[in-house]
Amino acid sequence: MTTRRLLSAAALLLAAAAFAACTVSDGPVGPTSSETTPAIPAAPETPTASLAVGGLEAPWSVAFHDTTALVSERDSARILELDGAGGSREVAVIQGVVPGGEGGLLGIAVHDDQLYAYYTAGDENRIERFSLIGEPGSLSLGAPETVFDGIPSASNHNGGRIAFGPDDMLYATTGDAGNPQNAQNLESSAGKILRLTPDGGIPQDNPFPGSPVYSYGHRNPQGIAWDAAGALYASEFGQNTWDELNVIEPGGNYGWPEVEGIAGQDGFIDPVQQWAPHDASPSGIAVAGDVILIANLRGERLREVPLSDLTASTEHLIAEYGRLRDVVVAPDGSTWVVTNNTDGRGDPGPDDDRILRVVVG
Repeated sequence: MTTRRLLSAAALLLAAAAFAACTVSDGPVGPTSSETTPAIPAAPETPTASLAVGGLEAPWSVAFHDTTALVSERDSARILELDGAGGSREVAVIQGVVPGGEGGLLGIAVHDDQLYAYYTAGDENRIERFSLIGEPGSLSLGAPETVFDGIPSASNHNGGRIAFGPDDMLYATTGDAGNPQNAQNLESSAGKILRLTPDGGIPQDNPFPGSPVYSYGHRNPQGIAWDAAGALYASEFGQNTWDELNVIEPGGNYGWPEVEGIAGQDGFIDPVQQWAPHDASPSGIAVAGDVILIANLRGERLREVPLSDLTASTEHLIAEYGRLRDVVVAPDGSTWVVTNNTDGRGDPGPDDDRILRVVVG
């Protein structure tokens, strides 16, 4: 792996902020193609970034309780809180997590002083919530409360990203759990983006009455984010040919397994951008000002897509820090990028895994 230098990578990352996949795994071998991405312009040089924390083990997601960062670790099932000075402490170990393959403790979100966690529990994925108790530096979790369960699980394609939308509803991405036909079956919660009330109920204005399904025909989506106008974007792992960036419409069918990438077929919504898996394997995404930032695993890069032109992109951090699992915007406006080199598929460096922080402005 290319030598990872904090200052050079940080410079490119701040440029991204300032401008405002697989066969059965997070990083498959895909075919060479001359149509992988639009032309990639060079990014300008900018100042430095800082290391938020290092020494993490397969971190998967970051959420903020007020200004305190909480991190999930996939295989240890730990929730950590960061102290803002490079240190971390264990808040809790989520009981019932069964790690294996791509499964384990995955996405987390904070809402109304409660931590929501999506995790693999043997033969299912489920979402639970826990009261956040205490003050920063001594946080703990209350008893678990099941929000939604029965999501099909497998050693791969578990989805796992959760987030609260501008409508105050809980959204969750689910993979097809290795059974592609799940994605087209509206009776299955797999291969979908789900929309729930904060307590796990079905919103009355969901596109399919009485169903948590918001969109379907997904293979393994792992990133969701909204822009200021309320548009929802999602990243998705393809199989051998195309990974995707989608604009999500209520009730939309995104084609898997009937189509992959831009197909132009009636009845399916095409992605706005696609990439060969070796250049992408997109996981977490965030909207930072007027751009979408996409963390890529196998592609080992941070991709920037301007909201003004969803067919364009610029690449940053290429091979500087290895596999990138998540990108988030912190309460102070800085952009955080989570590496994922200790998940069994990466090449860990001395500080891996780590979170990089860039202060905007």
